Amino acid sequence: MTVETPATPDRWSLESWFTAFGAPDYIAFKTDLVRDIEALKSVAECLTNSVPEIVRVTCDFESLGDRLGHLSAYLGCLSADDANNEPVKSDEAWISTLEAESAKLRAALQARLAALPDDAFASLLQDPQLQGAEHAVTRMREEGRQQMPGELESLAADLNVNGLHAWGRLYDTLTGKMVFSMTFPDGHVESVPMARRRALMSEPDRRLREASFHAGQQPWLDHADTLAAALNGIAGTRLTLYGRRGIPHFLDTPLFDGTMSRASLDAMLQAIHTHIELPRRALRTAARLQGTQALHYFDLEAPQVAAPDEKPLTWDEACATVEKAFSSGYPRLGSYFRDMLQQRWIEAQPRPGKRPGAFCTGSLLRHEERVYMTWHGTVHDMVTLAHEAGHAWHSCVLRPARSFAASYPMTLAETASNFGEMILLDGLLSDPALTPATKAYLLDQEMLRAHAYLVNIPMRYEFEKAFYAERASGEVSVTRLRELMTCAQNDLYGDTLLPDGTDPMFWASKMHFFISGVSFYNFPYVFGYLLSQALFARFKTEGASFLPRYEAFLAATGSATCEEVARQTLGADLTDPEFWATALCAIEPTLQAYEKLV
Repeated sequence: MTVETPATPDRWSLESWFTAFGAPDYIAFKTDLVRDIEALKSVAECLTNSVPEIVRVTCDFESLGDRLGHLSAYLGCLSADDANNEPVKSDEAWISTLEAESAKLRAALQARLAALPDDAFASLLQDPQLQGAEHAVTRMREEGRQQMPGELESLAADLNVNGLHAWGRLYDTLTGKMVFSMTFPDGHVESVPMARRRALMSEPDRRLREASFHAGQQPWLDHADTLAAALNGIAGTRLTLYGRRGIPHFLDTPLFDGTMSRASLDAMLQAIHTHIELPRRALRTAARLQGTQALHYFDLEAPQVAAPDEKPLTWDEACATVEKAFSSGYPRLGSYFRDMLQQRWIEAQPRPGKRPGAFCTGSLLRHEERVYMTWHGTVHDMVTLAHEAGHAWHSCVLRPARSFAASYPMTLAETASNFGEMILLDGLLSDPALTPATKAYLLDQEMLRAHAYLVNIPMRYEFEKAFYAERASGEVSVTRLRELMTCAQNDLYGDTLLPDGTDPMFWASKMHFFISGVSFYNFPYVFGYLLSQALFARFKTEGASFLPRYEAFLAATGSATCEEVARQTLGADLTDPEFWATALCAIEPTLQAYEKLV
């Protein structure tokens, strides 16, 4: 594929983090970090109940976390940028051992925090050096109460390097190198990187989608046993550790990580299942627009209304469109986005060897963010850009906070990213120059987005929940994984999918199931989408005067639970299904306008 060089930079720069991979500053940074983690770990393992000493170690641990996170983010960027870079892969494996040492340090500190008498812990939280860190330190104490004895936590950290996280690295390496031979509708045959498959399945030409879906299935089928072993290995390790730590249910840890309660999760899912016909109506409308009885899985991310000019978006056009929408609706976000482009903080260049997917990362040490994606010229890609920019803005708003208060859960992170998407789409739809054809196209895009969050991602959650329940009794076979995936798709999609329209191998192709650092990388997206609907409704009602409150919401995300943040910002009760139902039903006007297209 020939790609013209865009005027707007589409390659990021990491030189402000390190001169280069393997450069003297990089080597020195690694050496100092290893030394300091080991030294502080020795101190933490000998801690007594001395409050001043615990405060000092806690602050030092926070500082070391910034440095370790900085190095980890740098390597993650390089690895995604070039999946074939073996020296970077080697250092990624090495940093897992360093993260294991940091985990031992954290476990020792958490054990001491958990052992403190209540009055001593209350005194510790009053120390001026921990101002703004109360929420994080309290959570560390809670986590310390559910961990194994120190020597077992140390062993677990060591074993995870070559077990749990090795499975994740295997998946990244394997999928980053995957290619498949595809016969295009015009008859020519091409070797296609797997990173391009998703873009091909978003093409308006259904023949192209079908060809890429079926040809792209082959690598997943060829490697199914390996991928099933990885998935079983990741889940089996987690379940074993949960049992040893006395954690009753496999959802308890992802809920703790998301700082939300099971009551809030259940309330949200109850609202979705109760109102599932709303997003299903969008899928049925898409099928009618396509001229089929229902959809195939390869239709789910495809537009059913063609873009008016039928030309792929250029990177320059997309950046200009996002900047205009941000600047019009939220000037501070627009200014920040311009800065990101000018400082080359966004990687989007399409080329072989890049890892699939998109993410936002950053360095608390440098107070800088980076966005990674691959540009293929679709509106979906432009929405992804706005989504990841929303993440980056969230981190930017939190820069004044100390590091402990700048680390927020994925649930609340996804709220910011979805808010960024909504700013973009609202800006596009409110443009007075918008033609009816373009409006129809954007309505179609918005319903694609609603379906993803309200049907597809809940489907992933139901699959993963069923898989973990069965994994507790032993390894789950490839055949059974396919059955569980098909069952979850039929349950959520109902009759909106054709009888042969499921994707039984989706469990293998979805990277989120193989992230070794976090489980259930799904329901936080739904949480963020619906909470952002509630926030955006306030924004539309109150206008620009709401934006300072929105930024206060972002600033609070590292200092309170989801329930507390929502109560403080919206006066909302997240354990009430009616709150979620109201947020979900906010799509009704857009859905009705979409249905009129038929």
